[in-house]
This record gives sequence, C-alpha cells and structure tokens, in this order.
Amino acid sequence: MRRCEDDSGAFLWYTTCLRVYTSSVAYSGHTMTVMSLTPEEKETLEVFRKQVFDEEIIREGDSVGTDDATLLRFLRARKFNLTESKKMLQNCQQWRKTVGGDGIDALYARLDPYDYPEREEIFKSWSMYFHKNDKKGRPVNIQFFGGLNLPKLYKHVTPERHWEAIVVNADSLTREVLPAASRAAGKHIHQSIVIVDLKGFGLSQFWQVKSLAQASFQISQDYFPETMGQLLIINAPSSFTFIWGIIKPWLAKETVEKVDILGSNYREVLLDVIDAENLPEILGGTCTCKGEGGCDLSGAGPWMVERNERKRNESTEDSGSGEKTEDVAVIEHNSPITHPIDDK
Repeated sequence: MRRCEDDSGAFLWYTTCLRVYTSSVAYSGHTMTVMSLTPEEKETLEVFRKQVFDEEIIREGDSVGTDDATLLRFLRARKFNLTESKKMLQNCQQWRKTVGGDGIDALYARLDPYDYPEREEIFKSWSMYFHKNDKKGRPVNIQFFGGLNLPKLYKHVTPERHWEAIVVNADSLTREVLPAASRAAGKHIHQSIVIVDLKGFGLSQFWQVKSLAQASFQISQDYFPETMGQLLIINAPSSFTFIWGIIKPWLAKETVEKVDILGSNYREVLLDVIDAENLPEILGGTCTCKGEGGCDLSGAGPWMVERNERKRNESTEDSGSGEKTEDVAVIEHNSPITHPIDDK
C-alpha cells in the first residue's frame, strides 16, 4: 500500500506520490504470459494443465476459462504451488457450480450485468462499472461509495438481488471485459485497474457495507485471482486510517501491495495512466458518454462494442428468419406468422 497526500496534509507530499505511483505502475505491469515464464514455471504450468484436466476439475468449454492465461492466474495466486493452486481452482469451480442456487452460468444468463431492471437504483447507492481502458489497454473499473445507503436501497432491491448483481459484475470481467479488451488492444490484457471514490463516505456507511465489502473482496481474491492490477482509492477521508485497519487483514499481501491511497489531488495521477477522453468528467477527464446514459450506465468499452455488434448480427438473423417464415405463411394463407427469436 502507498499513501499520497492531498493539500490537507493527511498523507505524504503529492510530488512523492507521483514518484511512488510511477514505480507502482511498473510493478503492476508484470506480464502474465507463457513467454515470461522461467523453464521451471513453464513445466509447472504443463503439469498443472494435465492434472486439472485428468482429475476433471475443469473441462473444455468451462466458463472459468481453460487457456494458459486462466491457469496462470491460479498458479501465480498460489506461488506456483501445484497442490494449493489445484485446490484453489477446485474451490472456484465448486463456487461457480453453486452460486445463486444453480451456478454462475445460469445466474449470468438471467441477470445481465449491463441490463437489468434494478441497475439504476443500485447505482444510486453503490455504482460499480467498467468504463473504457487505461493507456495500457486495461479496463477501468470505477466504484463510488459516497451515496451508499443500503437501508434505502433495500426498499427497492432485495439484499439477495443486490449480491447477485455484484457477483455477475465480477464475473463479467473474465467472461467479457478482459477478452474484449485483449482483442481491442491486439495483445493479452489480464488485469483491470480499479478506482474507488470515497468522497462523502464515512464510518456510518462503512458499518453498513462492511460485511458486503468483505464478501466482495473474498470472491475477487478466491475466485477471480490476479485480475486486479492496481487499486486507486481517491478522496480518502480522515477516517480511512481506521477503516483501512479493518480492511487490510481481509486482503492478501500481494493485493495490499497494489493499493494506492490518494487524497483529493488525484487528477494528475489518474491522467498519467488514463487518457482524458477515457476518464469520466467527474474524475477529472473529459468523457461524459453523452447519449449513452452517462459514463456509469453506458458500460462503454470494447466489451460493449462487441455486445452491440452481436445484437446487430442477431437482429439481422432474426429479421431474415422472420422474412422466411412470413413467406411460408403467405403461401399457406391461414398459417400463423411466427418470428423465432435467436437466444444466443
């Protein structure tokens, strides 16, 4: 963890923050590719792959991912210890089969993280969304806690539904966001950069969200390991020293090392890693996602481009199917006209 001071004197001097932050970016930019592995690590990866397939911990086509990059995430999280890595992947698979009662794939199918009825209401209290990319091509995950009011939120949304929304948002990172970011960048993108804005956030709100935040950290570390490259906490209030003392034990040492705590002078730091046109105006950038529902609701990024392209293709296919069906109906005259919907 690195602390950076705002002009109130709460943390280190801001110039020091910039210097320290530059070194932290170098740390978080470690390339997770087979080519970067040592001969011993490559051998461990091959053994790991054989064992998890032989023992049917994973099967081809599993939504957790079966490529080298996925397996490497679990190996790195357990320092290439085969036994511990295999146990971690096994626990992850068990969670994916049972979460939501019928598993993550079924949950994702019925609760689209980018389009569900309660999304706008949830975002009024705790918005969490992916928004474009940083200069390295990493997707930017943004979360605002200042408006947090769970008692008010739960008058409109059940706690169970809220938790499901958090879960599918987390799963979308490896299921859609990182693959799309990789295709857009023309290289493998294996991690996101996270910005947490604590403006207006205080102890009373922390006690509301404490259990939920701990559970969120737990699924991120246990079931989506090595997917966060950097965590920037901005507008940290004076009470955050106390809050951090509670949160820190929840986190793995490797996660703590990726955290930068900033005050209110964060704009230059963010613009050092994210182009202004990709950074929401509210955080010091120039993006407003005008006409797309605003930056928070737009889901703007390569993943949304791909989603929209799929929708256009499906619409074209549906239109073609409708024309063919209608032609048959005209010939048969009294036959009902049906328009089959492609649920891909």
